[in-house]
Amino acid sequence: MGILNVTPDSFSDGGSYYRGGCLAAEQALQRAAEMVDEGATIVDIGGESTRPGAAPVSVQEELDRVLPAVERIRAELDVVISIDSSTPEVFTETATIGAGMLNDVRALTREGALEAAAATGLPVCLMHMQGNTPADMQWAPHYDDVVQEVADFLTRRVQACERAGIPRERLILDPGFGFGKTLEHNLRLLNRLEALHALALPLLVGTSRKTMIGQALDRPVDQRQAGSLATAVIAVSKGAHIMRVHDVAATVDAVRMTEAVLRESKGEQP
Repeated sequence: MGILNVTPDSFSDGGSYYRGGCLAAEQALQRAAEMVDEGATIVDIGGESTRPGAAPVSVQEELDRVLPAVERIRAELDVVISIDSSTPEVFTETATIGAGMLNDVRALTREGALEAAAATGLPVCLMHMQGNTPADMQWAPHYDDVVQEVADFLTRRVQACERAGIPRERLILDPGFGFGKTLEHNLRLLNRLEALHALALPLLVGTSRKTMIGQALDRPVDQRQAGSLATAVIAVSKGAHIMRVHDVAATVDAVRMTEAVLRESKGEQP
């Protein structure tokens, strides 16, 4: 899953594809095409920054950022378009123009999100985040047992989805690295990722360029590729199904090599 942020303030590539109107959509299409050429089978488009401390945006602003990019990419590329959003109206509008997946860091907890997601009929990724919003999620996060508490939260959200009419087979789970977690929490969660297989649903992992890597290695955002690749290898070896990344080509090679070792045979393209 390649990351495509059409925002002015996302932590790694904010502003790169946000210019307003057609220019932003054309730039987003170009970057999406590059990621597909590099091996991405999903492109995750986000119009609201969810970095720590990020402020919310209006529904209209998010739609204005996301819809042109979705339309251009859907018209030109054979790739699954994932929508990185928590907003019911964005779910509805993007589904009508070709989105193939919803990726919600708030796990469909916003008012109306469950109903809107169910109505689209699309697969949904549910993510764990401690704290109510990205603006406050890093205010002294605390867990007695981070792995168990993440599993418990995701179990409850799966149950809520099933009650709302979203079948279990349409769900994907994300433990939420960097969302309301200290470095110790993130490292423990990654090291024990296989514990989440008890939930019997596919796992999406997003560690690419995140603060946990900067803290562990003392590296700025633009020097975190090696650390990101290491976390991808660990996650895949522990059963992750989808890696959400900025550096697609390098990650594809790292994943293929990891799978070649695990299978003791030539690594195939994802």
